[in-house]
Amino acid sequence: MSIATEFIDFIVPIQTIRDKYPGGWEQCLKDHQNLIGGRVWYDDHLFRDGAMNPMDIESLVEKWEAKGFEGIVTREGRKCWKDMCVFEMGGATLLCDWIDFDRETRTAFLRGTEPGEIASRSTNNKESP
Repeated sequence: MSIATEFIDFIVPIQTIRDKYPGGWEQCLKDHQNLIGGRVWYDDHLFRDGAMNPMDIESLVEKWEAKGFEGIVTREGRKCWKDMCVFEMGGATLLCDWIDFDRETRTAFLRGTEPGEIASRSTNNKESP
């Protein structure tokens, strides 16, 4: 599966949410219940939130960092995303080694998985707990 991208995307692997989000994946879904199908959607591997301006994305990054997620780290002298990734107009804003992007469909997917079905604002039919 893959997720549609638009404007500025904030993407987190669901496994990382299971491991680090206070209350796990179920709590994350509860916390974002009113946003799913709006600015939030997800597939089997990735959770996507988003914004239309850099200040709102920065706020999302800070909010998730306050929950224990690591944002930007330095590897081999290069800044890169660790637990989350900010995607802007078809590409990660920094190196992000766990995500791939299909330019033709403008979708992102977890590296090592097949893109397949696309989750988006209009097609995300996942039920929240």
